[in-house]
Amino acid sequence: MNRKLRIGMVCPYGWDTPGGVQIHMKELAEYFMSQGHVVSLLAPVSDEDALTESWVVPAGRPVPIPFNGAVARILFGPIATSRVRQWIQSGEFDLLHIHEPAIPSLSLLACVAADGPMVATFHASAPKQKAIFAIGPILEPVLEKLNARIAVSEMARETLKVHFETEAVVIPNGISAAKYSHGKRREDWYRPHTLGFLGRFDEQRKGLSVAISGLAEIAKSIPDVQLLVAGPGEQESVLKNIDSATRNRIRFLGRLSEEEKADFFKSIDAYVAPNIRGESFGIILAEAMAGGAPIIASDIQAFSDLLQGGKYGALFVNESHKDLAEKATKILSDENLRRSMSEEGLSFAMTFDWQSVAAQILDVYEVAIAGGTGVTLASENRGWRKLRNE
Repeated sequence: MNRKLRIGMVCPYGWDTPGGVQIHMKELAEYFMSQGHVVSLLAPVSDEDALTESWVVPAGRPVPIPFNGAVARILFGPIATSRVRQWIQSGEFDLLHIHEPAIPSLSLLACVAADGPMVATFHASAPKQKAIFAIGPILEPVLEKLNARIAVSEMARETLKVHFETEAVVIPNGISAAKYSHGKRREDWYRPHTLGFLGRFDEQRKGLSVAISGLAEIAKSIPDVQLLVAGPGEQESVLKNIDSATRNRIRFLGRLSEEEKADFFKSIDAYVAPNIRGESFGIILAEAMAGGAPIIASDIQAFSDLLQGGKYGALFVNESHKDLAEKATKILSDENLRRSMSEEGLSFAMTFDWQSVAAQILDVYEVAIAGGTGVTLASENRGWRKLRNE
């Protein structure tokens, strides 16, 4: 597409509590702007004074609610509705790209409030839940306004199909592959036989406890093995029931900057993803491969799909620390195997580079705006009648 677009993006989750959706949207917006498109992104923001992106428009403070095994920070209500409408009215957008419109937050409000070209991306993967099943008939007339639907994985597509009986084109999450290829090994982090884990480590579904149990097994064959743990969380909640010998093999690095994240992948012999559930894609695996790290991941569907059944990384039985230890011991003990896995992973990671992924999204945009005259504000009464399914 040669035409430069005015794109309105809507994020349902708190912008200053980064998660997979927010990172996806930030990097996609930055890529589009680097290509000459104009992007305005509406999001809930807790601390407007700390906001660094001039193209992010704060819509108000989010409220935390439990969702899909984690805490989602969302924004709904009359004030949020008013701000959504003001943003649409002043934006003069060629199209809206809204994310997770089935969540009761800004994206749903935007879908109700707007007429014209709209594309939605669905990220979540979850079993059919009674609450979603109950509100599905209410949301369906609203989601019918969408010109195109994108799912970030086959699991996300299946979730959309089960809950709302509608289809989507699968376009994966994107990464800036070059950013991770430029990382450097940190000698203060690395020693031979180093494994790495990155994520919100005190969330049980992220599976760090499985990796730690596996660490003790690995140490029986590789006495100098260590585990680097990066990301937010309370260390003591993780370490309180662990013996001192295993504790001494674990180093917590805290939150990492993007530059430090690239260095992290260069400073480990393999990346461990022991996640138990709640993942619909696994962007961290693509990032780790782009950084040259061999992958050891649980065989949950999202990871198995991304790694193509183990072609681009070792899969272990979910929640089995013994199987994890067996796979990790083999990889840590074989330098040639690690080199081969690294090279194959680096090549495969380019599949997820924004240059490729954004081009696919632009193709969807082109279909959505064909013959359209841009985004307009829907009649307030008509929009809410749709939401009430009247």
